[in-house]
Amino acid sequence: MATADQMPSEKLMFQLSLRRRGISDQAVLRAMEDVPRDVFVAAEDRAAAWRDTALGIACGQTISQPFVVAYMTEQLQLRPEHRVLEVGTGSGYQAAILSRLCHSVLTVERFRTLADSARKRLEQVGCHNVEVMLADGLNLAGNIGPFDRIIVTAAMTEIPASLTERLQPDGILVAPVGPPNGRQTLVRVQMTGEGLSRRELVEVRFVPALPGLAREM
Repeated sequence: MATADQMPSEKLMFQLSLRRRGISDQAVLRAMEDVPRDVFVAAEDRAAAWRDTALGIACGQTISQPFVVAYMTEQLQLRPEHRVLEVGTGSGYQAAILSRLCHSVLTVERFRTLADSARKRLEQVGCHNVEVMLADGLNLAGNIGPFDRIIVTAAMTEIPASLTERLQPDGILVAPVGPPNGRQTLVRVQMTGEGLSRRELVEVRFVPALPGLAREM
């Protein structure tokens, strides 16, 4: 367990690492500094909370490494009036970052255990503009949306129309696309006046996006 006097140094290195790796949006950097990542990791991993690494959480899922969280957030180009959909709540950390940068976040999780714990953590850190929904993010009800921005935090073999159709004009979706047990490519899709514009970004590794609600865990 890190001592109290170690944490400021860890947080400083955390910020420096993000800047050195190319994160330049000052609002994103402030959000990454403001949200206490140690609240969102397992108790046994709190000493490693500020390191640039992914960590395991309940239900066989992970909390993404901070650079990936910051990079995906930066690619969304968030504004204060935006409504955001997140598919894959996990620990709630990504939703917490988003909440500092937009009007509201609807985050969807298929594991009840994760949804319940994320809801408590988000309340703990004051993210009152985040709604956590237990649902299948790949098969949402038709009346949910549209959204200015959509972020998917689990790997899909392709981006389904059920998500892109929920984008507002000029809306942006960021998601990892590729095989479930290997490297994926982070893809940025934007809804333009001429249809969808797609751009491949960087290689990433995420747990797979699965359909349906999970069995109780």
